[in-house]
Amino acid sequence: MSYLKALTVVIVCCVLLLPLWQSYAKAMQRGETFTGQNWWGTRRDSAGMAPDAVKFRQTAIVQIYAAPAYGWRGLVAVHPWIIFKKAGETQYSRYEVTRWGDENVIRLNRSIPDGYWYGARPSLLADHRGAAAEAMIPRIEAAIKSYPYPQTYRAWPGPNSNTFIAHIGREVPALKLDMPANAVGKDYRALTRPIGLPPSGKGVQVSLLGVLGFTLGAEEGIEVNVLGINVGVDLTSPALRLPFIGRFGYDNVQQEES
Repeated sequence: MSYLKALTVVIVCCVLLLPLWQSYAKAMQRGETFTGQNWWGTRRDSAGMAPDAVKFRQTAIVQIYAAPAYGWRGLVAVHPWIIFKKAGETQYSRYEVTRWGDENVIRLNRSIPDGYWYGARPSLLADHRGAAAEAMIPRIEAAIKSYPYPQTYRAWPGPNSNTFIAHIGREVPALKLDMPANAVGKDYRALTRPIGLPPSGKGVQVSLLGVLGFTLGAEEGIEVNVLGINVGVDLTSPALRLPFIGRFGYDNVQQEES
């Protein structure tokens, strides 16, 4: 019995400490945390990832990004946002949720479409273009309007910026959204609705306020959540789903052009 206990402790430590160390090492390598720099002096310019909206004027585009959160929070969680434009438009609309500002936490065009998030370079989670993207946009706009927590923000366990993007993913399954394991808040569900769809919009999720739950999803694979710390395995795009770093293995960026 003592051997099993010791083995369990070792496994838990590896699952928690190794990803945390890797997250810290990456952040230090990129200079994205513990620099002592004030938030207003951090990098917010374009990462050069979004297609030129003028050049691609006749193409509808939908993209979802996530970047490490500002400061020490970037070691454990990410901040996501969505951008889109319809065919014929020459500017993107960027939607996200932040805690600062007026009472409504949903923000429109407060930052450039693919900008660094207070010094952190974003990663692409989804990229849809053409007719498929055009068909998604009205549903995305409807999902934004139906977000159930427009005046509430809690960094943990939610609702927060990840809860917002997860809501859009559930309402628009065509996005095939796979939010990383370190998208803290993506699993937040009200106590009155503990069972429903995962952020990918296909599968099942059981979650108690985002602090204890289980997800079986088309894009997520299998994932267990305890106190907002998520661990799982993705078999579609083979990878371990780990806290602090999101995933270890193949990426699962959804790209579609039609």
